[in-house]
Amino acid sequence: MQNVLKIYKKTRQDLFFKDLNFLSFFRLEDTLYIQASMGNLLLFEIGLSLLAVFVQFFKLSITLNYPFEKSQISKNFRGEHALRRYTSGEERCIACKLCEAICPAQAITIEVIARNRDTSRKTSIYTIDLTKCIFCGLCQEACPVDAIVETPVFELAVENRAQLLYTKSYLLANGSLL
Repeated sequence: MQNVLKIYKKTRQDLFFKDLNFLSFFRLEDTLYIQASMGNLLLFEIGLSLLAVFVQFFKLSITLNYPFEKSQISKNFRGEHALRRYTSGEERCIACKLCEAICPAQAITIEVIARNRDTSRKTSIYTIDLTKCIFCGLCQEACPVDAIVETPVFELAVENRAQLLYTKSYLLANGSLL
C-alpha cells in the first residue's frame, strides 16, 4: 500500500510541474493565438533587422583608407613629445625639473650638469618613458621656457618596449622637425 502511495505522489508532482508551463494556464484557443502571435512578432523583428541592413548597405561609407588618408586632429591633441631649441641652436631646457616634479606618472627622468660659461644649468640626461606616460600635458604646461612640447604625431607603434624610452637626443630630433 505504501508503494502505491509513493507512486501516486510522484505522478501527482510530475503533473503539477507540467502544469507550470506558461501556456497551460490558458485555454486551447488562447494558447494557439499566443503561439501565432509569437511567430508573427519574430517574423516582424527579422524583417526590421533586414531593412536596417539594407538601408546601411546603400549609405555613403565614412571609413578612411588609413595609411593614405588621415583624419583631422584636434588642435588640443597631445601626441609624441619633443624638446625644442632656440633659433640659435641652443636647447631651451634650463633643467628646472618642473616637468619631472609635476608628472603624475613619474615618466620623466632628468639629470643636471652646469653650463660652461655661467652659473646656469642644462640637462645631461632627459628621458621620457612612454610606457608610463599618460599624455596629460602637465609637463608642457609646467615648463617656463616651452622646452617640452607634445606634437600632433599619434603614430607611436613600435616593435619592442625599449623603443618607447625616449632619450634626449631623440626628443631634440623630434623638436627640430617642428
